[in-house]
Amino acid sequence: MTPPTMLQTAPTETLHLAPTAKHQINLKSNAANGEVKFADWEKFQFAPIRESTVSRAMTKRYFADLDKYTESDVVIVGAGSAGLSAAYVLAKNRPDLKIAIIEASVSPGGGCWLGGQLFSAMVLRKPADQFLDNLGVAYEDEGDFVVVKHAALFMSTLLSKVLQFPNVKLFNATAVEDLITRRDESNGELRIAGVVTNWTLVALNHDTQSCMDPNTINCNVVLSTTGHDGPFGAFSAKRLEELGKAPKDITAGFKPNSEKQPSQATNSASGFELGGMRGLDMNKAEDAIVKGTREIVPGLVIAGMELAEVDGSNRMGPTFGAMALLGVKAAESVLNAIDVRQKQNETCYGGLKA
Repeated sequence: MTPPTMLQTAPTETLHLAPTAKHQINLKSNAANGEVKFADWEKFQFAPIRESTVSRAMTKRYFADLDKYTESDVVIVGAGSAGLSAAYVLAKNRPDLKIAIIEASVSPGGGCWLGGQLFSAMVLRKPADQFLDNLGVAYEDEGDFVVVKHAALFMSTLLSKVLQFPNVKLFNATAVEDLITRRDESNGELRIAGVVTNWTLVALNHDTQSCMDPNTINCNVVLSTTGHDGPFGAFSAKRLEELGKAPKDITAGFKPNSEKQPSQATNSASGFELGGMRGLDMNKAEDAIVKGTREIVPGLVIAGMELAEVDGSNRMGPTFGAMALLGVKAAESVLNAIDVRQKQNETCYGGLKA
């Protein structure tokens, strides 16, 4: 027996979206004298849209990015000048790598939107001018240093360049809450193999709500550039002191058993003490930060002022040459480590599948 067929007898409501005329706006005016008119504002009209269309346009792309970058080649923690400079060099040299940038703030850029003491100009000691030339940022040459007229010009240019790379995704308003670790069963070496993430607003409210579990991103190398100590600053360095359990040696807990040295007593009540950033010395600080940028423990490169907390080097103050060039050194460190870490990660828990 044929099942009954539903007949539509009532009229249906149809949403008609009429297209708007093209070329409504002209941003160039040839009027030397008289009235300037960029558009016929009486006839001006935005293209119509349904609210759910906006929601779907955002969410489907964001969740597609989450799915794509949950297995990344490199995760950069912190989208300040150090992290973004490194992302720029990495993406430019290795378009085959998937690079996820995690930034706790809604607005990326760190403290690089202004120079010292909230002044506009940005001072960079040479040879950082070579990085500016590559970016296409104009500057005044003052001999041993150059001056960009506004720090925001440097940061906005760098940020726009990074975000245009098809192999880079910025997840802002997202905090890193922990590090993913792997233990090499053959020698006891511990390495970093990814990050644990959460919305920043959730991370700030764990004390006010019940358990709000995080998410994860696996990768071969984590580059941490979270700045000096603060609410989210020096995160990876501080987490390492908990994971390493190594007085005076942040790397001891990550070394093979054969390389471990007996623990030594310290004056710290906690049994561990980071190097701690020292006072300002521009001439020592910038060289130390750039030269010291490296893979601190297997799978984790630390750069920028976070490195000063690890090594006990000086702060640099309002000079920004190192914040550009350490990105070059950080990218070099990542690229020199990534193949080895990828091979290690491929041997455990199903490996890393892009």
